[in-house]
Amino acid sequence: MEKVSSEQLGSEPIGKLLVKQAVPAAIGILVMSLNVLVDSIFVGNWIGSIAIAAINVVLPVSFFIAALGMAIGIGGSSIISRALGSNNLEKALKTFGNQITLTLIISLVFVGFGLFFVDDLIPAFGGKGDIFNPAKIYYVIVLYGVPLLGFSMLGSSVIRAEGKPKFAMVALIIPSIGNLFMDYIFIYVLDWGMHGAAWATTIAYFLSCSYVFYFFVSKNSELKISWKHLKLDVEVLKQIASLGFVTLSRQAAISIIYLLMNNILFNLGGEAMVAVYAIIGRMLMFALFPVFGITQGFLPIAGFNYGANKLSRVRESINTAIKYAAVLATVVFLGLMLFPQEIASLFLSSNPNLTAKELATNAFVLEHTPSAMRWVFAATPIIAIQLIGAAYFQAIGKAIPALLLTLTRQGFFFIPLILILPSYLGEFGVWISFPISDFLATLVTGYYLRKEVKKNLIVKT
Repeated sequence: MEKVSSEQLGSEPIGKLLVKQAVPAAIGILVMSLNVLVDSIFVGNWIGSIAIAAINVVLPVSFFIAALGMAIGIGGSSIISRALGSNNLEKALKTFGNQITLTLIISLVFVGFGLFFVDDLIPAFGGKGDIFNPAKIYYVIVLYGVPLLGFSMLGSSVIRAEGKPKFAMVALIIPSIGNLFMDYIFIYVLDWGMHGAAWATTIAYFLSCSYVFYFFVSKNSELKISWKHLKLDVEVLKQIASLGFVTLSRQAAISIIYLLMNNILFNLGGEAMVAVYAIIGRMLMFALFPVFGITQGFLPIAGFNYGANKLSRVRESINTAIKYAAVLATVVFLGLMLFPQEIASLFLSSNPNLTAKELATNAFVLEHTPSAMRWVFAATPIIAIQLIGAAYFQAIGKAIPALLLTLTRQGFFFIPLILILPSYLGEFGVWISFPISDFLATLVTGYYLRKEVKKNLIVKT
């Protein structure tokens, strides 16, 4: 694999650099998303549509705990990028060591909490009726592997902050491919059902963690920490927490949304309606992978150049990232608008031996998913401004505006909308909440990003 240095973040042309950073990130996200997508297709075809709904119920809990690693990783990586940009290696090392210790402590505490309240959490997140038992099976097994996932998410963010996106890509590809292979063995060959799906996921977390650990102990990493760096430092923790809280808040908002959506949709249409959202949720993770790749690639570029006081490059990176992301988002939008029926059918079993209830569920899902998908993704072409704008403030270490802009779409607009509109518009009120919140959040983010650029990124000649 090509030997790269963080110094390239401050010297290469922005367009070329963004592609170099974003493509591996996008491929990694694509493979990881394909893993979730194909996993759902396997589960839907080999176990049943109720099993898809069961996994969807578990996602908010495991997703939030795993998000702790991502939050600590991205929060600390912003500090590391700027420290490397200003040639402060010791600060980068201390930050990374504190990230590791913090991730280990918090993830173990939350796993213990999650296991203790298992029977209360699953129904609260929509695991009711026929969904409860398969959801509990999946939840308990997967939760054991969450600390491994937390370290993997932390590690991949730090790898990217070092300017080594290809290694971060591999960290996502290895567990994804491993999970699909083990899905086939455990579910199809051994017929372990939900147990097989859960063990495949947990073992995949172990594979990812193992690769990340290998990267940092090998010659590939510039960050060679010692025991002293693992000792918690209050000032470093404050910086990690302030920036990591942005990512954690976003992930927490997503978990709350899953909780609300699963319960609202269960009340509107039972298990079948939850299955509709499960399919759409998978597409929300999968379809936007190129846009998320641009966002991930943008973060270290903006952070490094801001730390090096190369403001013209920061401004250029914002404009280039928005342009690239907008084009890719439009392509995704067209695909989803044209083929929603075909996409929905991929998740449903064609087994002729299905029970009458399973056949009825499949028919309901196939009827309702295409229209819902079109509404959910209706504002996709404009989300680039929203994503890049919030990411910019996080990259340069401005935690408060990053937090507020991150929560604008999910917290300030979407959650109130889904609590209000379904009362008047039923199922349609749920789906229309997505594009309305996207549009409003884009307006707010665009305004503050433009104001920030004019105030602090003006290049004097």
